[in-house]
Amino acid sequence: MQLPWLEPGDPLPDPASAWGDADPVPGLLAAGGALDVATLRQAYSHCVFPWFSDGQPILWWSPDPRMVLQVAQFKLHRSLRRTLTRFAATARCEIRIDYAFKDVIAACAEAPRLGQSGTWIVPEMVDAYCALHRAGDAHSVETWIDGELAGGLYCVGIGRAVFGESMFARRPDASKIALAALVCLCRRGGVEMIDCQQKTSHLGSLGAHELPRARFVSHVAETRNLPVPRWQFEPIYWNELLSARPSSTT
Repeated sequence: MQLPWLEPGDPLPDPASAWGDADPVPGLLAAGGALDVATLRQAYSHCVFPWFSDGQPILWWSPDPRMVLQVAQFKLHRSLRRTLTRFAATARCEIRIDYAFKDVIAACAEAPRLGQSGTWIVPEMVDAYCALHRAGDAHSVETWIDGELAGGLYCVGIGRAVFGESMFARRPDASKIALAALVCLCRRGGVEMIDCQQKTSHLGSLGAHELPRARFVSHVAETRNLPVPRWQFEPIYWNELLSARPSSTT
């Protein structure tokens, strides 16, 4: 099966045409094209994302199934609840949104990945997502402790469709705190799920699960044109998690 090659400005293929389990690389949709804001918006609006390493062409993906986190099903384990309770009660700890986006994506690019010798967040990706951030469609959720950036994540938001990209931590649980803050923000803003792209045991432990691509495409089609949620975080948002009944697990 031949992989489509795109020139800059070409539309992306239908996600349903991505390579399947019988093909060399399941989920791979196309190669080439460009990483400009318009192309990235089109990609995410149709459940496609770029992912490639240094020395490779731009590669576009739409895996089936898709790993997603239903924000109502986020698992707040007892240990993380204790961490969030302390964090929320400490004046020198805070969540910031879009305060240091470039620093966050740079830290994600530098963070070691299990089983990987390099990073897919190559310089072209950093530049592309910084441009998407300036256009208002990419956001950072940041954990600040003692005036220092301790961890965080960045994501893409198209309407009320949210796509998680990468996380990093410089202090214990700092990335989990940022993810919990994103869950709170999404609950407040009427966002039902966060795209996690591919399956990992870590995300599964927090409540993420696999969803057939067709269902995910349908969800994004229904939410991408809805009013954009308020990308700000207020301390009262922690109540979205901390007021719920504790999980029985550690």
